[in-house]
Amino acid sequence: MINEKISQEYKRWQKMTTDDKDIQKELSSISDNAELIEDAFFRNLEFGTGGLRGIIGAGPNRVNIYTIAKASQGLANYIKRYNPRENYRIAVSYDSRIKSDLFAKITSEVFAANGFGVYLYDELMPTPCLSFAVRELQCIAGIMITASHNSSEYNGYKVYNSDGCQITAKEAQEITAEIESTDIFYDIKQTDFYESFKLGKIQYVPPMIFTKFIEKIKEQSMLTSIEFVNRDSSIIYSPLNGTGLKPVLRVLKECNYTNIIVVEEQKYPNGNFPTCSYPNPETKEAMSLGIEYAKKYNADLFLATDPDCDRVGVVVKKKNKEYVLLSGNETGLLLLEYICNKRKENGTMPECPVMIKTIVTTDMAEQIAEHYGVKTINVLTGFKFIGEQIGLLESKKEDVNYIFGFEESCGYLSGTYVRDKDAVNAVFLICEMFAYYQSKGITLWDKLQELYTKYGYYLDTLYSYPLNGIAGLQKSQYIMQMLRNSVQELGKRRVIKCLDYLEGLESLPKSNVLKFILEGNCSVVVRPSGTEPKIKIYISVCAENDLIAKDIESELKMSIKEKLDLPCGNNLMRELDRERKM
Repeated sequence: MINEKISQEYKRWQKMTTDDKDIQKELSSISDNAELIEDAFFRNLEFGTGGLRGIIGAGPNRVNIYTIAKASQGLANYIKRYNPRENYRIAVSYDSRIKSDLFAKITSEVFAANGFGVYLYDELMPTPCLSFAVRELQCIAGIMITASHNSSEYNGYKVYNSDGCQITAKEAQEITAEIESTDIFYDIKQTDFYESFKLGKIQYVPPMIFTKFIEKIKEQSMLTSIEFVNRDSSIIYSPLNGTGLKPVLRVLKECNYTNIIVVEEQKYPNGNFPTCSYPNPETKEAMSLGIEYAKKYNADLFLATDPDCDRVGVVVKKKNKEYVLLSGNETGLLLLEYICNKRKENGTMPECPVMIKTIVTTDMAEQIAEHYGVKTINVLTGFKFIGEQIGLLESKKEDVNYIFGFEESCGYLSGTYVRDKDAVNAVFLICEMFAYYQSKGITLWDKLQELYTKYGYYLDTLYSYPLNGIAGLQKSQYIMQMLRNSVQELGKRRVIKCLDYLEGLESLPKSNVLKFILEGNCSVVVRPSGTEPKIKIYISVCAENDLIAKDIESELKMSIKEKLDLPCGNNLMRELDRERKM
């Protein structure tokens, strides 16, 4: 039986949403299903440092034109309250997801009605293009309509501050307060899009901004003007029906890569993602069609970017013609080594170089950085914290020291022109790295094995367990509390230290993350996802070789499963290092 508060809100939505036929249809279809009504109405969609993200549909716990408008009104109220000034400007972009263009239009209408000048891209554009536009156009904030790599039923609303970086935890709390004090139907200011466009309150982002973005990426090249590399090798690329096609092909063609083959079925924008229901380039499913292309054309490299083009997945071919999906950690290690080596070789390494990574990203990166005299800064999970550190360096006029940042979930950035991960930049550097090593007769797989020989074999795996609805939220909270109170060992390994980031360790913001340092050079990190109803478990093992590492990892995985009573097998979203062969 539905409680009275939920029932009243459901009825209010039935009355007030008559201008949205899709929502009316859904409300009618769930009228006899108490469980579905409860899930859609038991809370407001949570606003955090990543903004909003959720399933598209009816109700306050869903993404729809009303929750988008409410978030926009709350953000507008926040900006006016905490940043009083005249001539506010805001940038808006969107990806290929279902209703992304509509949500971008609604967002623009609300901000225009609140007196903001709105810069909207006239076509779908990647997340890093939004971050770039915020900075170039001197906007007070930016909005990206996207759910990144989530499945097709999701969409979202990412908020960026004036630095082009995702908002901080403090900003998110203050924006949340404004959103929660805004009635979703009665407190929204909204104007007509086309009328506002005629009046100049809404205008399109000038084309030169995109051109400047491409030029900034080309500046990230590690090659000198006299170096020659072979750019004719066959490279397969897929935008996974997202935003990457235009920027990726432009930058590669302008840099004379002559043999780029695009996966036809995934070439053009399509929010239904018909060939891969979960368009995450970290997964075997999303990469399988492109691998078939690679086999067909005998390509040595396949790259895929996620729908908002801030992550890139990489498949390489070994000398025995076997195709291997690299983990985000492995690609990051290869890029870090390439950047450090080339900067040292070319004499472009800063005096005090800095590499930034998240606490769940492989520790092997620190060994490579140390070898080249590069300082490592560890931050909380989320590229926004890397962007924040770049901003801090800039405030001290030390941003020239930043050489690379990456996270294990396939996010990379080598420059300071944006403050979020950039898959266009990453694709460009990966292709250059691939061509450079190929000119020396070295495959990317061979280079990776060389690094493992030098630094030790690192096995880093991630398991994601769905925990849906009210029961899932409660179980997630229970799991984290139980781990804080009772874990003394995992598998056969004693816990040497438990790092509880809820206490705000190492000058980092407070976060619901636990990291267990185990004897034998192993670690386990557990945290609830900030964007999906899941709990994530990261296992890191360093051993003499891959066989020993896999045995240790399996032991730790089973121990965690037993302690937390989590489902196993089919509910594992990713098991990258165990299923890399294609």
